[in-house]
Amino acid sequence: MNKTIVTGIDFSDCSINALEHAITIARRAKSKLTMVWVDHLDYSKEIFSVEPKDLLDEVKKRFDDLVQKYEPQLVGQKMEYIIRKGKVYKEICAVAEEQDAFLIIVGTHGSSGFEEFWIGSNANRVVSASKKPVITIRGGIDVSKDLKLIVMPFDSTKETRQKLPMTALLAKYFNSEVHILGLFTTSQDDIRFRIRNYVSQAEDYFRQNKIKFKVVFLEADSISETTINYAKKVNANLISIMTEQETMFSNLWLGPYASQMVNHSPIPVLSIHPDKTFLYYS
Repeated sequence: MNKTIVTGIDFSDCSINALEHAITIARRAKSKLTMVWVDHLDYSKEIFSVEPKDLLDEVKKRFDDLVQKYEPQLVGQKMEYIIRKGKVYKEICAVAEEQDAFLIIVGTHGSSGFEEFWIGSNANRVVSASKKPVITIRGGIDVSKDLKLIVMPFDSTKETRQKLPMTALLAKYFNSEVHILGLFTTSQDDIRFRIRNYVSQAEDYFRQNKIKFKVVFLEADSISETTINYAKKVNANLISIMTEQETMFSNLWLGPYASQMVNHSPIPVLSIHPDKTFLYYS
């Protein structure tokens, strides 16, 4: 079965950095790589110092240069580009659906950066709108493209386990070690027991799939802050999260928290949407 990775490109350094990460994963996954550029009103004149009538010719030339430079690194897999018109995040998600991509990779400047290019300001929208797993990569941060260590936080929702298959797949491609984080933000015994149970299920899953792993339990005032701090401490190359986490008052991780991860994590973040059809373990 042919696999595809889709990556958004605006030709900024940030998006080229994300492209290079995408190439590293595509090479391990033996996957085709599709680059997407979206023609819209707010393209940056700092990137395209050309007359509007010459814009598409310039985009095609730059894409051809990227294909010539990077396609040999894919070792037999194809690298292609698609030019669309419309809203950036909608078109990236649409291409991913049309090609049945197994992963989207986009760059982001993060909210603390100056979001002058469209990728930086659209990364969160791609994460929110896409049904496909999305890896977001902060621009200007030097992170190893090999996924040697993946951090995967667990909370008390049953959806938290839906990260397992995709995380395991990436770990297999890179022979990564996965650190399973059981995060406690409450003293309630039933919730702590549930988290321990879900972590135990993750251990069983990784053993069955021959994935190297380590289990760590941490008390956490903030799930996002604790996860990022731990990932920095162990020099992780990827953090794997659900876009929706616990909704109870004592342990809240809603959209703004997922956005905080995407915007502020110096480490690439894999975001996965909950799937209601997902089959759970007992």
